[in-house]
Amino acid sequence: MESIRIVEFFKNKSILVTGSTGFLAKIFVEKVLRVQPEVKKLFLLVRAGDATSANQPYVAGEQSGLILEKKFLMGETLKGDSYLDIEAELSLADEKKRELRAEDAPEEAEKLAMKELGIRRTIDSVIIGYAKGKITCFFGDLDIIMDVVPGDMVVNAMMATMAAHSGQQAEFIYHMGSSVRNPVTYDTLEHCHFRYFLANPRVGRDGSVMPMKRLRFIKSMVVFRVFMTLRYKLPFEVMHLVNLLSCGRLARGYNELNRKYKFVMHLVELYKPYVYFDGCFDDLNMERLRMAMKKDDAEARMFDFDPKHVDWEDYFCSIHIPGVMKYAFK
Repeated sequence: MESIRIVEFFKNKSILVTGSTGFLAKIFVEKVLRVQPEVKKLFLLVRAGDATSANQPYVAGEQSGLILEKKFLMGETLKGDSYLDIEAELSLADEKKRELRAEDAPEEAEKLAMKELGIRRTIDSVIIGYAKGKITCFFGDLDIIMDVVPGDMVVNAMMATMAAHSGQQAEFIYHMGSSVRNPVTYDTLEHCHFRYFLANPRVGRDGSVMPMKRLRFIKSMVVFRVFMTLRYKLPFEVMHLVNLLSCGRLARGYNELNRKYKFVMHLVELYKPYVYFDGCFDDLNMERLRMAMKKDDAEARMFDFDPKHVDWEDYFCSIHIPGVMKYAFK
């Protein structure tokens, strides 16, 4: 592969950006405008809403072992009996907006709802739930490798592939992942999580420091569900009965605890495909692209997308978790 000139490639180019209100698209647009102000035009595609809701499982499926860089058909996932409804995924935010507007919710409430909706598909919802004291126990195998990559590296890889294959008719499949080159386990994230909040404890409304305990993890899903039922669900049902007999005197406490329980169980359904996923993503094609980038040291630094350059403990403690607390925590 020849040397790649990314900055030069974007000069006087007109670029169509799909999903332009999404997380990666925003980073992509900012990066293009920053490194190449002479880009000709950026067409930002914003999809109109419909009434479909997203109910199908997140694309990786439940395979294990090495997953090759190969072509996927529309809607195909690595789990053979599931289907990825891309149209439904795109409509979820629009549906939430319509609900809020029907309730005459203020603009700030809509912005907060969109932020929370975005967080629900990320690992950040667990961080926020822990910081708020809503989560004290969770499920999963801490020894499993999670495939995570900083968003700016993903965008750098996107820009590099665009420049490398402009005008070519052949299809090229790339995995932008860390599980092969720089693997990190859930145990590392949990350790950084606890370390950060130990050094930066949350302060309650009364000004007192909130005590922080380590998040307890239960490896077996069956054991976790039994624990949640005995520890929370059954006491809630008893509390609900007492609340009815006492003419609603316990309603406020019951509703608050029930919301916390539902929040945790909602996260269980969201994270179940990820916390037991024991695969790793081959990135041989991406490595060839990185080798071509190294022919130009300046652009290799400006568009770095090598996960080996990430110190995960430093990234989580100094960048990711502080960013979540600053921009997503309310």
